[in-house]
Amino acid sequence: MQRIALVGAGFIGTVHAANLAAHPGVQFDLVYDVDEHRAGDVARRHGAVAVTDVEQIYDPDRVDAVLVASSTDTHAEHLRRAADAGVAVLCEKPIDRELDRAADTVAYVRARQVPAMMAFNRRFDRDYAELKATVDSGAVGEVALIQLTSRGPELPPLDYLRVSGGQMRDQAVHFFDLARWISGADVVAVFATGSALAEPRIAEFGDTDIAAVTLRLATGALVQIDTSRRTGYGYDERIEVLGSNGMVEAHRHRAGAVIRYTIGRAIEKGMHPGWFERIKPTYAATLDHFVDALDTGEPPSPSLDDGLRAQAIAEAAARSLTSGRSEPVQYPGA
Repeated sequence: MQRIALVGAGFIGTVHAANLAAHPGVQFDLVYDVDEHRAGDVARRHGAVAVTDVEQIYDPDRVDAVLVASSTDTHAEHLRRAADAGVAVLCEKPIDRELDRAADTVAYVRARQVPAMMAFNRRFDRDYAELKATVDSGAVGEVALIQLTSRGPELPPLDYLRVSGGQMRDQAVHFFDLARWISGADVVAVFATGSALAEPRIAEFGDTDIAAVTLRLATGALVQIDTSRRTGYGYDERIEVLGSNGMVEAHRHRAGAVIRYTIGRAIEKGMHPGWFERIKPTYAATLDHFVDALDTGEPPSPSLDDGLRAQAIAEAAARSLTSGRSEPVQYPGA
């Protein structure tokens, strides 16, 4: 049994808590949040203990690993605490809001040789894993073009968007990671353009709610990403890879597969109402991989370096939105 503690008891923390409590290979005893009431609620729900001193979370005599689901501005702090304590860590993105500080944190954790993993959970989507395996097998030949779609049903609250870091860092970053993972190649340049159509006020702090992004890979292949924070039909996410010998596609998911036929009509389910309903299973699958890696001693993946590289792409995309030009990706330490 891996003794895993949870830091952060907000919405995504409650998702992780349920998975920790249900996992047969996990002993889930400790929860910490700056809001003691939230931590207490999660602890009571899952038979754990809410602690008020964060140092209790990083006690190697009590825990083997920590799952960090706290606010974005605290991720780097908790990664460093885990490294100092010598306990493994699974961390939500991003590593830090600032790329330089994120790079310093990755180097800090690497030097202390603790297992560390980024929670880029879309890598653990069943369909995307099959698509990736198909590409790796060579069945479609050399990758020439990857097309990714990420369209959310409605904007998050304006207060959240003000501190989210922008659409490139908050929403598109998952798909920057998928592009690297699927292709096996780094991104060398980014061109991004976007608008604030659903909520014009976000333009006041430089954000967009609909964007088109083109990535150039080191191989010369291209990636196209269309991303929207508002649709009129639910949550839509899909991937297509065009290769020299064919194409592989992971379709959009519908809320159900049953179709009812009447005279002159066929009635079927539409899209999932939100992003969480679509990708909920990937959180449990991410935890499964992390626990398996701890059990076997294999390095967990995606690594913190994967997180850092996706963040560097997001920074270049954000610069491109402002400059109107293609921007080179500057990887820390490269």
